[in-house]
Amino acid sequence: MTSGTAALQERRYRILVTGYAISSYGTFLNVVALSLYVYAVTDRALAVGVFMAVRLAAGFVAGLAAAAVLARWSAKGVMFWANVAQAAALLLLVLAPDGFRTGTLFAVSAVVGASGTLFMVTLRSSIPDMVGEGRHTWANSLMVSGRSMAMVAGFASSGVVVSLLGYTAAFLVDMATFFVCALTVLLLPMSMGPARGNEEKDSHGKDVEDGRGSQEEEGADGQGRRDGRRRVPAALVALGAVPVLGLMVALRGIDALGSSSHNAALPVYSTELDADNPAVFVSVFWCVWALGNVLVQQVLQRYTKRTGRSVGALGFGLGTIAMSGTFILAFAGLPWAVTVLVALLAGAADGLTEVSYTSHLQTLPSPLRTHAFGLSATVENLGFGVGMIVVAAALDVFTPLSVVGVAHGAAIVLALVYVARVLRGRGAEQAQAAQEAVPGSEEREGKNGKGESGAGPARGGHRDGAEVSGG
Repeated sequence: MTSGTAALQERRYRILVTGYAISSYGTFLNVVALSLYVYAVTDRALAVGVFMAVRLAAGFVAGLAAAAVLARWSAKGVMFWANVAQAAALLLLVLAPDGFRTGTLFAVSAVVGASGTLFMVTLRSSIPDMVGEGRHTWANSLMVSGRSMAMVAGFASSGVVVSLLGYTAAFLVDMATFFVCALTVLLLPMSMGPARGNEEKDSHGKDVEDGRGSQEEEGADGQGRRDGRRRVPAALVALGAVPVLGLMVALRGIDALGSSSHNAALPVYSTELDADNPAVFVSVFWCVWALGNVLVQQVLQRYTKRTGRSVGALGFGLGTIAMSGTFILAFAGLPWAVTVLVALLAGAADGLTEVSYTSHLQTLPSPLRTHAFGLSATVENLGFGVGMIVVAAALDVFTPLSVVGVAHGAAIVLALVYVARVLRGRGAEQAQAAQEAVPGSEEREGKNGKGESGAGPARGGHRDGAEVSGG
């Protein structure tokens, strides 16, 4: 790739991330505005919970369907129409007559949940194609930084926008942000039409992409692999394609459950600290959290540029432990100065896990990468949705510290198992590399029936569990 082409790719990706950050601002603005509006229209707290449940359920289904959608439509088309659909749903809510607003609200919830998940799955799985190899960490860091700043701006301005301008203005602002993001998608040098297929064929019509084997084994469209008479779902193929990926996705789901605990517990804890100004602690915490998130992205970008390496699978496990631990400490009643430092570290650890996790899944070949991101989105929505239900009930009985401690404690336990698994795999690779470095080892390998044509395990390079396995 020439420097001019790389610069053009980077510029267009920066424009897309800017559009994504703007739409994320509108999304976080409406997290507050829509919840308040649901309660204002229905006058029932249960409706707010059902509204969130519909949104999460729609995201859950969209995660399952993402791979099938992207098998038929281009990534550019999916991202464009996902934004247009959310903008159209908000416009429908603004124009809905009084008697239809309740039903329209839940329709909007479903559209926003499904479209938002489809957009994120498509964006994350398409980043390697947008920026090229070796730029994953930079691209993911830029994306996470934009979203973090948008989250703070959205939460911070939601009260002002709703109080001074009203719900209709908030919905129109959000609608405009989705149209802006859709316009930035149009600038991408990609086709808007149906997907042509993801595998490249040689002159005999056989698969040549990433050495994944024949069309009969993998499936022509990446939908699965035949195992005897059964077809193994492609999502399961994706889980088996990268070391410890299945455990990694499971940890991501438990982490989502932990996230639901601190999201639900923060308003309760903040009210306990200052009943007259309950928004102070929440606002300060999330602003400092976002600052930590943005700062760690700068560190990651410089680290990757200097060393040429990503943080790897181990970084995800250690980051999850640090993140869960700091979120628990945030509810421990520590002095303000210490709590601010804890919030900063929580944001930094959260940013580290997001980038390392996304970069890890992006090492999968297409189209298995799409299946993996779709499955991940489904697991995350399930973990967060179940967590919100369980946590809401638990907070009526237990303290915020105990509830958050149990939820994030479960994530720490699984993360320790995950880290041990990664370290064991790394040790096995180093032992194998040392054995192969012994003079005459290749000749002995040939005598043992392994062959001398490279049919054994891949040699050279430290994978850290992050690269795609050779088969």
